Amino acid sequence: MTPGSNLPLSAVRVAVDVAAPVRLDVSGLLIGADGKVRSDDDFVFYNQPAGPGVTHSGSGGTDTITVDTAAVPAEIEKVVVTASLDASGGPGATFAGTEPTGTVRDAASGAVLAAFTPPQLGPETALVLVEIYRRGGGWKVRAVGQGYADGLAGIATDFGVSVEEPAPAPAAAPSAPPAPPAPPVPPAPAAHAAPPPGLQASAPGAPPAPAAPPVPAGAAAPGAGKINLDKGRVNLQKNQTVSLVKDNQPLRSSLVMGLGWEPAHRGKSIDLDASVIAYDAQRKKIDACYFGKLNILRGAIQHSGDNLTGEGAGDDETITVHLDGLPPEVTGLVFTVNSFTGQKFSDVSKAYCRLLDQRGQELVRFDLTDAEPRTAVLMCKFVRQFSGEWEMTALGQFLDARTVRGLVKPAGQAL
Repeated sequence: MTPGSNLPLSAVRVAVDVAAPVRLDVSGLLIGADGKVRSDDDFVFYNQPAGPGVTHSGSGGTDTITVDTAAVPAEIEKVVVTASLDASGGPGATFAGTEPTGTVRDAASGAVLAAFTPPQLGPETALVLVEIYRRGGGWKVRAVGQGYADGLAGIATDFGVSVEEPAPAPAAAPSAPPAPPAPPVPPAPAAHAAPPPGLQASAPGAPPAPAAPPVPAGAAAPGAGKINLDKGRVNLQKNQTVSLVKDNQPLRSSLVMGLGWEPAHRGKSIDLDASVIAYDAQRKKIDACYFGKLNILRGAIQHSGDNLTGEGAGDDETITVHLDGLPPEVTGLVFTVNSFTGQKFSDVSKAYCRLLDQRGQELVRFDLTDAEPRTAVLMCKFVRQFSGEWEMTALGQFLDARTVRGLVKPAGQAL
């Protein structure tokens, strides 16, 4: 499987084996419609190996999360299988050079149904490997591979598990050398044992412990230090990401992407064309919206029309996206600008894109701070996350293409 791909499950009971050349802590989280766990019973791991319809087995070599889909409560929409680096890896250990693999088997026969190895891992210390989810009365498996640079705590925060900072250890006496760490002792399985140190599931009605402060936007690992819209307008720089979430609620209404540019030399018009390309989970183009096709996906995406000069203040072209109207197979949108007449971006001044809400309030802005003598640029992308919300990432990648057709392949690669 490749990231974002999915397959229907033919077995009622499936086992997800997670193997790696290093020791991992593997967990299964039962997630409801709100994208969160309901209580500590929905967090299944080595020290709490049984939850509603989900069990954990193994100990650091190959760990297995088994999902009995017939026994998963009706209000649970998916089971997320995660892996984080065990503390025995030492401080500073990451997934760089490590290739964890999730193998999905029929738990009854042992037959392999799918396998997934996340590509190009680097500074991540934890990741969501796969998810088993409901779809159309059945169950499917999706390859995810989303990494976190802040370990299991990053995953915990995303899924409603509060993070408790451990108390600082007392300083050692100057004359006493530090003792070597004791080997980990597997605890006895218990139906309701405590979560791993530093983690506690948020029970309904209980106030969560304060989460660790976020890392600045643009951290190397996807999902690491994500920022949202709670503090007002967000100014992005190249490769930075913002989660389209406000007050803990994902934006699902209509948004407007405004794209603008000005000629670098007075009196000289510049004819650029803004477009958006919609992709599925396999990065295959579904449709494209541009000046020649102003309405796609049954009106879920609409284009304002062509601007031939770039003169005047304000957005030159706008693209409206009705998020709640997008078909479920659309998992990525890439917003592009190209020069049909062959003019170069070195002739452009103040190119930007900005995201506005239905009232015209600016939410996110990305200004191109450089220019290259090329005819196209990938401005930004929207990616639908496994938990339902969308993320916007500034791209600013220059290319040579006079039409949106020439941008389909590189834009898909940018997702």
